[in-house]
Amino acid sequence: MSQVGRMRKGLALLLTMASAVLMGCSGGGSTDVLADVRDSGTLRVALTQANPPWNFLDDGKPVGYDVDVAHEVARRIGVDNVEFVASNFQSFIEGVRAERFDIVISGQTITEERKQQVSFSRPYQVNGVAIFVPSGDRSIGSLSDLEDKVVAVSAGTTQEQFAREEIQGAQVKTYQNATLGLTDLARGNADAMLVSRFQGSYLAKQNDLAVKPVGKLLESEVNGMSFRKGSPAFKKEIDKAIASMIADGTLSRISQQWLGLDMVPELNALPPEQG
Repeated sequence: MSQVGRMRKGLALLLTMASAVLMGCSGGGSTDVLADVRDSGTLRVALTQANPPWNFLDDGKPVGYDVDVAHEVARRIGVDNVEFVASNFQSFIEGVRAERFDIVISGQTITEERKQQVSFSRPYQVNGVAIFVPSGDRSIGSLSDLEDKVVAVSAGTTQEQFAREEIQGAQVKTYQNATLGLTDLARGNADAMLVSRFQGSYLAKQNDLAVKPVGKLLESEVNGMSFRKGSPAFKKEIDKAIASMIADGTLSRISQQWLGLDMVPELNALPPEQG
């Protein structure tokens, strides 16, 4: 072999080694999440831990609808342990892609924009968004009344996006969670808040907040569980687990316990392309 040939061969070998090193430093993103969680024996689940009754802390321990669903999903995909990781809507997608957790089970709305960055399970809950105002307010009764008003939202949610894009002249105030936003609304520091009608009513009652829902639901948001792209086996097993929970009554039981309603009819009413 000539000296040039040996140099080319050596260069090719170096490039191959460099590629292998780079792949090794990539965080293992090329493997399906299902293989990762079954190998580790733990499903790392992200949630806000500040979104009652969906998920929140009780004596320092995560509880709520999402928490019970997460435990049941883990059991059904063959994973013994669940580790809950505190995060927020602004960080969920980044955290999934950086592999800080395996899955988000925290009422994350399925949108086309988000689907470009992460994969979603089939829906596991449906959530109606309403306008909340201070109890004594008589000036706001519909979306058109929010023009040029101070509108509170939870940061990083689809409600924030909706407020910025659909309400003309609105001054949008963001909060880390709905409890903080509704508390500020009750204190008169905002004119209205966009939040789940069910969650807003629950938080108002639990925290004795002088706020109320008004008007019709703005929209119904379809929520799924998000996880790293390129994990078809994981998606198949997660979807299968949710389907079996719907079929055997488990999801009905969990939703009635935490939400006071049966989520299954809401899910079954979704169009085929969403369900």
